[in-house]
Amino acid sequence: MGIADDAVEIRARGWRTLAALHGLIDTELERALGDAVDLSVVEYTVLDALSRQDGWHMRMQQLARAAALSPSATTRLVTRLEDRGLLTRILCADDRRGIYTELTPAGRALYERAHPLHDETLERVLAEAGGRPELAPLAHALHALATPSTD
Repeated sequence: MGIADDAVEIRARGWRTLAALHGLIDTELERALGDAVDLSVVEYTVLDALSRQDGWHMRMQQLARAAALSPSATTRLVTRLEDRGLLTRILCADDRRGIYTELTPAGRALYERAHPLHDETLERVLAEAGGRPELAPLAHALHALATPSTD
């Protein structure tokens, strides 16, 4: 195997590790959020993205990027969350084609209940992954990214 082949294999191994860690995290978050607050990970992601906005709203295109969804999947998800009373859509005053999405008080309250559970689950799963040799380097790197530097 040549140097180029080694580099490809290293990248492939890294990608497999990332996919395995993502799958582990996603599975545990789905279970925890679904059981406790009846939210999927992508629904939580939307509530989280909206909670971080100044003025508590986003354009649908921004929300699609934040949730890593297609525009049509975002529309379906927003409709489901709107039907549950967790968010609302608002027409943009400057551009009638633009639609904003905003958390309702019920959406904000559910997010406030879900956020600590999400963070606790993520921390637990990363700690568990840190004990698995095949996932430990990536789990430790993610933990290091989240830890403020003392430089």
